[in-house]
Amino acid sequence: MAERRIVLDVLKGETACPPPVWMMRQAGRYLPEYRATRASAGSFLDLCYNPDLAVEVTMQPIRRFDFDASILFSDILVVPHALGRDLRFEEGRGPLMTPIEPREVARLADIGDDAFHVNLEPVYETVRRLRAELPARTTLLGFCGAPWTVATYMIAGHGTPDQAPARLFGFRDPRAMAQLLDILAERAAGYLIRQIGAGADAVQIFDSWAGVLDEAAFEACCVRPVRKMVEKIRAVFPDTPIIGFPKGAGSLYDDYRRKTGVTALGLDWSVPLSQARCLQADGAVQGNLDPLRLQAGGRALEEGVEAILGALSGGPFVFNLGHGVTPQTPIEHVETMVRLVKEARR
Repeated sequence: MAERRIVLDVLKGETACPPPVWMMRQAGRYLPEYRATRASAGSFLDLCYNPDLAVEVTMQPIRRFDFDASILFSDILVVPHALGRDLRFEEGRGPLMTPIEPREVARLADIGDDAFHVNLEPVYETVRRLRAELPARTTLLGFCGAPWTVATYMIAGHGTPDQAPARLFGFRDPRAMAQLLDILAERAAGYLIRQIGAGADAVQIFDSWAGVLDEAAFEACCVRPVRKMVEKIRAVFPDTPIIGFPKGAGSLYDDYRRKTGVTALGLDWSVPLSQARCLQADGAVQGNLDPLRLQAGGRALEEGVEAILGALSGGPFVFNLGHGVTPQTPIEHVETMVRLVKEARR
């Protein structure tokens, strides 16, 4: 009998005790083996596009912590890069791009579907290799950035605290913004479809900057493009779970699953557990330990884990952080977190 992939089961609505656990950014700078591999890669993009190295860093946290899910190592900005936009990463500054102008948006469609996927073939090869190498019980997650979040970097050319450049772009030229989001939704959906075809069991859509928008802009820039993506993915893979993570959405989380059609909700650490329990009534939720509790360790970590397990373990729930693990997190704190979750009883 094939081993169950517990994260996959939970995403489809089952309750597991103890709940499964993995971490966003679990392959990252807090691991010395990651830092060594990253140093040998040359550039960050070389690491993303080299299947040998991308598989290695994806496997590192699985070997060390035996997480229940493994998430593809890549970056959300490979999609605009595959569409011909320049992209580089600088230490201490993060991703840098030439800001896109409204008149340039239509040109993104000049990159044909075949060329787009050829550019991303190293990512698909990484997924294929991971599925072959991972333990049978480990759920393999693919991912992409949501159109709005990807657009914020394309418009500003770098990360900003409140995404004012992208918000102004949308207010001043809503037609160009709608066109940009439509193109990104189309391409990102195709990207996830290829990941699923290569072996991903489920996929996550990261909308890391959803929380900076007002209600009307959230509907236009976050809900509508993700709904388009979900519809396209479901037309090809109707049974593959899709996790939506609209970080910072607050009360707008409440209707997000219904409006977009995502299977499960990733919750950031600001979501109250009372709200999380209500969201869980409609399906699986994932989250939502504050990454700084994990970094701090000790009683802060223990209390955070205990509260989340107490609130959410009675339904379909995947234990995770409310955002990515910080580079400063001690490895022993991750070991403690995993132990606390695995020893939990409903």
